[in-house]
Amino acid sequence: MVSAWRMPVAIAAGVVLVDQLTKHWAVTTLSDGETIHVFWTLQFNLAFNNGMAFSQGRGLGPLIAIVATAVIIWLLISLRTESSRMSTVGMGLLIGGAAGNLLDRLFRGDRWLSGGVVDFIDFQWFPIFNVADIAVNVGAGLLILNSVLASRHTDQRSEQTASSTQEPESA
Repeated sequence: MVSAWRMPVAIAAGVVLVDQLTKHWAVTTLSDGETIHVFWTLQFNLAFNNGMAFSQGRGLGPLIAIVATAVIIWLLISLRTESSRMSTVGMGLLIGGAAGNLLDRLFRGDRWLSGGVVDFIDFQWFPIFNVADIAVNVGAGLLILNSVLASRHTDQRSEQTASSTQEPESA
């Protein structure tokens, strides 16, 4: 069981580390209102999100933090029964992304759970986001893909079992 936790927990820790380092860089570099043009429409532009994805639900930070904590706990418990590499990688990414944004909510405000999530990756035609957001979306995508592939595999197995147990037709 311990080995089942190693990969996703290592992935989650790596996501949190990269996320927090990039957010620290963004806060220290972009706090003066500077915008760094990177390529085409991509720029680095500091923003703080007190809501949820795409700046919806402003002011719901404490509720979002509670939900994120519950999701992290649920995913950690779910790791015990996962055997697919794709799903464990997806869970690691989701745990790391949720934890990275949860840390902002916990420690970047002047009150408990009042902090805003640091966002800085700005395409100008899409909501501003961060490394944790990328991890959450890629992790969710991997879990969805794994679920679709697993259900197809189960369907194929069911069809094969059904066809092998059918009586041959007599003439």
